[in-house]
Amino acid sequence: MIKRGIGRQIVLHYFIVVFVTLFMVEVIFSLAIRMYYYDTIKNHMYVHSTWASDYFQKFVRLNAERDPDYFTEMLRTFELDNTELLILNNKGEVQASSSGFQADKAIQTSDVPQAAAGNVGTWIGRQTSTGETVMAVSTPLQVRGETRYIVRYLTSLESVNSKLMNLTLVSVGVAGAVLALVTLFSIGLANSIVKPINNIRAVSAQMAKGKFDVRIKGNYKYELGELAATLNYMAQEIVRSNQIKDDFISSISHELRTPLTGIKGWSETLKLGGFDPEETELGMGIIAKETDRLIGLVEEMLDFSKLQQNEMKLVITVVNLKEILQETMLNVWAKAEQKGIQIKLDDHIERGIYVNGDGNRLKQVFLNLVDNAIKFSAENSWIHFVIKQQSDTQVLVEVVDSGIGISHEHLNKVKDRFFQVNHQGGGTGLGLAISQQLVELHHGQMDIHSELGVGTTVSVMLPIHEIKDEGEVSSPDG
Repeated sequence: MIKRGIGRQIVLHYFIVVFVTLFMVEVIFSLAIRMYYYDTIKNHMYVHSTWASDYFQKFVRLNAERDPDYFTEMLRTFELDNTELLILNNKGEVQASSSGFQADKAIQTSDVPQAAAGNVGTWIGRQTSTGETVMAVSTPLQVRGETRYIVRYLTSLESVNSKLMNLTLVSVGVAGAVLALVTLFSIGLANSIVKPINNIRAVSAQMAKGKFDVRIKGNYKYELGELAATLNYMAQEIVRSNQIKDDFISSISHELRTPLTGIKGWSETLKLGGFDPEETELGMGIIAKETDRLIGLVEEMLDFSKLQQNEMKLVITVVNLKEILQETMLNVWAKAEQKGIQIKLDDHIERGIYVNGDGNRLKQVFLNLVDNAIKFSAENSWIHFVIKQQSDTQVLVEVVDSGIGISHEHLNKVKDRFFQVNHQGGGTGLGLAISQQLVELHHGQMDIHSELGVGTTVSVMLPIHEIKDEGEVSSPDG
């Protein structure tokens, strides 16, 4: 007994389809073979009845109808084996019979009235006297266009029906064997599908319980193979995501501990008092700097949370993209000067170019990109902002650096949340993930191209609102 499930459904569907098909074939075969045998018998009797009619016409022309041996001669000449030949008048009364049987009343089966009307009549039915199934073929014998007599052949169909029954039983047996083979085949097919599904289900249940180190084993084909590969990939990604999350927690704990330690140390030190104004100012400056650093970390995590929950609200205005880039450069100028890094704007557009967007959020994107470029660039290197119009509807901004670059292994992961190429570099690993989503909210696209030891280029494609004269400039805040 097959357990309830997809295996039973497969076997049941195969069984029903094959059973219905075989049943229809069986019915059609039985009807066709029966019709073939019956038509053969009917045609055989019809041919002989036609000959009898021709014989009768010859005797009419010779005026031999008055011969008392006329019917006897016809019976002897046209008699068939296992078939009774009757000569009837046009009322159905028996005039002569090859079996010597004389009916006490006229025969009125459907073939006789048809023959009396001048047509060839056929009747299949059960003989009242014997209970046998018989076939009768009646042909008119006409004199000057008028039916005078009827020649009627009558034969039993019991032998034929018995042969037909045997053929039917054989065909039913063959159909049963075919149905059994198909059922066995469908059971094997169902097992070949159900066993992998059960294996996948068992491993998935373990994954659901948090055991992401398990994998689906087996070389499955087609959709099952794709499903197994997808689940294995999902488990691998969950493991990687958990590892990234753990690294993030470790990193953010370190990032939070460092400024908090500085704030706590200097606040306790200043609390003791007795310091000169310069020392007090130094301590307060460190506390303010570390506080700003904490605020930046918290705001970055809040921004990411809002983006994940689709709660980020943009204040959309028409903003001058070149002005945003210039302000970004001014904001990071001091930080770049500390490492001797030169920042330059390569402007390939003579007039202002405008986009629909939130000026502050776009500025956040470019600040994050150039901050990463400064962080991972060597001293006395360079960073270029490149802005150029790609088409009538798009503008391209590139942040190009000559820093350490990103390996091919890490390039596809740098925009993932919490991912950090260098965990010692600080940060939350959310900057590029946030920038990516902010660019997408502006209906743009961000791509990263990098070569290890050569440098990195981050491309931001944004839709253009309008190109105006240089005098028509609006602020990034709208």
